[in-house]
Amino acid sequence: MIKIGIIGGTGFGNPGLLENAAMQKVHTPYGPPSGLATTGSLDGTDIAVIARHGENHNIYPSAVNFRANIWAMKHLGVTHIFAVTAVGSLREEIKPGDLVFPDQFIDRTTRRSSTFYEGPEVCHIPMADPFCGRLRGILADSAGRLGLNSHSSGTVITIEGPRFSTRAESKMFRLWGADIINMSTVPEVVLAREAGICYAAIAMSTDYDCWHESKEPVSWELIQKTMRHNAENVKQLLHAAIREVTFTDCACSQAAATSIL
Repeated sequence: MIKIGIIGGTGFGNPGLLENAAMQKVHTPYGPPSGLATTGSLDGTDIAVIARHGENHNIYPSAVNFRANIWAMKHLGVTHIFAVTAVGSLREEIKPGDLVFPDQFIDRTTRRSSTFYEGPEVCHIPMADPFCGRLRGILADSAGRLGLNSHSSGTVITIEGPRFSTRAESKMFRLWGADIINMSTVPEVVLAREAGICYAAIAMSTDYDCWHESKEPVSWELIQKTMRHNAENVKQLLHAAIREVTFTDCACSQAAATSIL
């Protein structure tokens, strides 16, 4: 049985898409999730939504209980996750307002619990291709049909936050090959793979970070402004993509089976 999880990011905590919506509290071995889960359905598909930073955006990035959020999704029966995230663009061609469906990440975090297995079992989960290719394909195809400006791949670099990058850091990340930057994808995507859940990100470009000296440097006000303009596009995309998720035989679900020692 297919159940879709939506993790709402900055400016998109609860997309308001669901029919017969109800709030549900989930207790986890890792403490409380970011908030109550909203469960319901969309066109006959069961959905669960969690706002990553809390309903009022009161949880800063490294304080997000990523393990509790993903564990709660698994407990609720979620099989596939669409994770919405605000990102800065590190490339001229990725304009503010564009959507990116990343296929790779670079991890620059240091303070976050990134595994469910802390002993006596250890999980060496493969991460060569961290995002579900089948979900990414659905997003790219759906965005194309809707006429949305989008990019079917890209490398996201996740920094600790909550501060934004210096101009020197932003330029360095470009040299490393990163295309977009955020504060939330890692370890969320890693934990989803350990939990056997297909995971794809909908990255909403809100700004040019601060490497682009001819553009306004990233600020919270700038992010919110772009997010307000883009939220409706993301809702349309989710509505279209969820209908296309019909598979349950993905390798993502079995990745941890041969990785636990």
